Amino acid sequence: MIRSVIKGVGSALPERVMTNADISKIVDTSDEWITERTGIRARHIAGEGETTRSLAVMASRKALDHAGMRPNDIDMVIVATSTPDNTFPATATMVQADLGIQHGAAFDIQAVCTGFVYALTTADSLIKAGQAKAALVIGAETFSRILDWNDRTTCVLFGDGAGAFVLTAEEGEGANSDQGLLASKIRADGRYADKLYVDGGPSTTKTVGYLRMEGREVFKHAVNNIATVMDDVMRRAGTTANDIQWFVPHQANRRILEGVAKKLGVDESRFVMTVAYHGNTSAASIPLAFDVAVKDGRIERGQMVLMEAMGGGFTWGAALARY
Repeated sequence: MIRSVIKGVGSALPERVMTNADISKIVDTSDEWITERTGIRARHIAGEGETTRSLAVMASRKALDHAGMRPNDIDMVIVATSTPDNTFPATATMVQADLGIQHGAAFDIQAVCTGFVYALTTADSLIKAGQAKAALVIGAETFSRILDWNDRTTCVLFGDGAGAFVLTAEEGEGANSDQGLLASKIRADGRYADKLYVDGGPSTTKTVGYLRMEGREVFKHAVNNIATVMDDVMRRAGTTANDIQWFVPHQANRRILEGVAKKLGVDESRFVMTVAYHGNTSAASIPLAFDVAVKDGRIERGQMVLMEAMGGGFTWGAALARY
């Protein structure tokens, strides 16, 4: 059978780093308050000329270099984002153009923090259907541009960044010993849309709006939903948590990650955590963390990695791959 193999990974972060001390000069908060409740110590904030598009292009170039491939080898570009450069066209089409790709398809996916898992699952399905032989799957966000910087409950949580995977179609045997994506599952329940949302949009307010969140409600659903979908994916692949070398979760909040690890009975040392220095970068957080762990030598070829996320909508999902 055809497998979607992770051929290369890359990431990009804005130059500016905003620490908790910096934020405490804007709103009534402190480093101690933020760190204790979220595990976040700093985040990167996009500056003049840095956009979702530019960060996506930078991450894509690094992923292509890591894969030893050229832009023209790519015949599909998918960008997971909730902060596109424009309402339309899709950011993916602009990334495609910036990379000099003039063939194949390009489109965006919007599933908020779960966007990258949705994008991976979509790319995998299209590769298996013969629609593409090599795809760039990108998570890119500039959430700093939809934050209410007077709301200390949300502005302390988020950062900007991008991460990218190069997926290529390879022959596999259909066993979980194959390299590539082994199983995935995506979910949504729109009844909880008002728990995490942006209060604007073209069809309603004709504005971009600001992010709003009921933090306790999100936390309450997150641990259970994430752990359940991870169990589902492991069962689909015929594997258990003991067989998996690394867990790369969406970097929302350290407390959520600790809760998921405890629910799965997995030691936290097997969870790749970058939330302390990236904050919550929404759809970018999984590929960002994955790239960090590949480049520092933790994630090695042949190891199994389970990725998971939950975001506004509510959306959630997980994807298991042998890197």
